[in-house]
Amino acid sequence: MPKGKGPQGKRITLKVAKNSIRVAFNGRRRLDLSKMGIATFPKCILELADVEELDLSRNFLSKIPNIIEKFQNLMWLDLHSNQLDELPAAIGTLQNLTYLNLCNNKLTTKGLPEELTLLKNLRTLNLGLNRLETLPTTLGTLRELIELGVFDNALTIIPKSVKKLPKLEKLNVKRNPLPEFAEEEEPIDTIKRIESLYLVEKKDLCGSCLQTCQGERDELHKLEDMTPGPSDKASFPSLVTPNSTARDNQEEWRIK
Repeated sequence: MPKGKGPQGKRITLKVAKNSIRVAFNGRRRLDLSKMGIATFPKCILELADVEELDLSRNFLSKIPNIIEKFQNLMWLDLHSNQLDELPAAIGTLQNLTYLNLCNNKLTTKGLPEELTLLKNLRTLNLGLNRLETLPTTLGTLRELIELGVFDNALTIIPKSVKKLPKLEKLNVKRNPLPEFAEEEEPIDTIKRIESLYLVEKKDLCGSCLQTCQGERDELHKLEDMTPGPSDKASFPSLVTPNSTARDNQEEWRIK
């Protein structure tokens, strides 16, 4: 590639990388290179490949090279908010991974390698905010998966093999064109439900039902007597003339 071409970004030295190692609350060593303006995977960090956690999030990375396989101790890998459109096949060699965050990239379905299914210990996988049109049915082999995020993609179906993962507790599919979830996401209109009335005559009610209705009506009358009002006559400001009859009689027929 000619000089001056391609992505420009901050150059990370081994010294900078060593100073970026933190000890996480769980005692693991985390190499934290997030928000560093990195556009190219820094090869110098191969000297630190024995860390358990690697954070390269919120950078400008467009590619993760196959040398990621050198990080065999990795249990936690965060690549969210980069420019990735595909993952390397070598991702499948990281057998100790339990957490993988790929949110907010440019990943397509073709960019997910089949080797992703080799991560048998994976418990959290975040693929939200990408460009996925389908999910590989082979993700159903990740039987240790507890949390899966695929929100804000272009998915029209979730494979049964994924929905039936034995340990899956959280599946975030929000903001996808999924017809099977469309009805669940619609807000419940409580006003419409209240307006559904069923009217019957007294003679059609059984004794216990009639007694219940009369009791509820008596309770309603008690509440009306206890509620103070500015005047004896009910006011319905939303009704305007010439509908004066409805305004005068509305309270009476509502109770009935």
